[in-house]
Amino acid sequence: MGKKAKSQTGIQKALNRKIDKAALPPPPPPISEEFGSSKVLDNPSLPGTGFKVLKGPGYDDGGVADLSLLIDLEDSVQRRRRGENEYFTALKADLLPRATKGPMAKMSRREQKVSLAQLLFSEDEEAEDRGPSEVFMDNADGEEDEKTRKHRATRLAQAKAALRLSLLLREAACASLSLSELCKRQLALKGKAGAQEALRCADKALEIACGGFWDGDEVALEAEDEPQFDPNYEKNATTPGLAHENTLKLLPIRVSHLCKRSALLQRGNAFAALGQQDEARKSYEQVSPLVEEEPRCARVDWERFSLYINIGNTFSRAGDFELADEQFKLAEKLGRDHLDEEEGSTNDGHGMVDGAKRARAFALKKAGREDEGKKILKEVVESQIRLKLEKEEKKKEEDEEAAKKVAEAQSESS
Repeated sequence: MGKKAKSQTGIQKALNRKIDKAALPPPPPPISEEFGSSKVLDNPSLPGTGFKVLKGPGYDDGGVADLSLLIDLEDSVQRRRRGENEYFTALKADLLPRATKGPMAKMSRREQKVSLAQLLFSEDEEAEDRGPSEVFMDNADGEEDEKTRKHRATRLAQAKAALRLSLLLREAACASLSLSELCKRQLALKGKAGAQEALRCADKALEIACGGFWDGDEVALEAEDEPQFDPNYEKNATTPGLAHENTLKLLPIRVSHLCKRSALLQRGNAFAALGQQDEARKSYEQVSPLVEEEPRCARVDWERFSLYINIGNTFSRAGDFELADEQFKLAEKLGRDHLDEEEGSTNDGHGMVDGAKRARAFALKKAGREDEGKKILKEVVESQIRLKLEKEEKKKEEDEEAAKKVAEAQSESS
């Protein structure tokens, strides 16, 4: 036993260090009960029509539960690892991992996690990648205007900042997602010129997500502006991955699966940029089993859509239109399912159908059937014009109805 405090000041300090167990929040739920967004809700928790599960009861939560697992604002993993008493004692003494230098130094660990979530998941109005689709398109050809290049460079810098913060907070899932975002944003900024760098990040993201071990120092190099790799560096992979048996005592396997889905998709995009279409296809196809049991809702169907279109594009680039079109038809059917279901998401359904048609049109052009492609593109343009007019008309009606209600309320009060 340690020495007992004798002075009044020492006694008070000792009392302040003690944890009032009655004031502690409830313990984290059992790992076996953390299902994330794979468990549908009985009632919608968010407004909108895109959350009804197709051909079955229940509603998707929009990925909110998955985000909670990945960011872990409640520090469930640390609490399980340390135990409640040690965790809250360390929290009270500010001994938990967090950034202690720079602009975030005065922020709590929780506040820093919120900032990390914003770096990784927030989308500004001008973001090119704010749509639901993750289809790879080589848009970096060196001819972009200054504003576009600057915006892409900023997005890349944000991903590097997210990786640094993830490592400081010792949040492996966020480190994996940051690397996947680095892959995606390297391709957006540099295109083929950054494909090798992007592939390296995706491989490291996958390494963290799997069941082996990874090297934190090696990963940290990707957060530097101009990383320098020592050819004689001896890898020291001692941190268990998200699917390692030791890690699974602290968090559910779903965290690993979510990170793997992102890493494999972006890895496929990097291979596609390198012109390695067979390798890209293999990477995309490894995602399919991970989403097979997910609910049929707009959010997850966009992920399935991205896989089908990306796989189709690998066949198209290899000169096989027929195999490509098989994938485009599967992607189009996803959208048709939403349009045919009474409670399906109409906007998402139209988006998927038009997206699949657009991919087919480009593939036809690549196959030397340009006239057929132009005809399909014309259909897509006409569809988008019609949908835009319908949306404007609906908004006009809603505005008129709102104005009418306001006028009625004013009339009743006067």
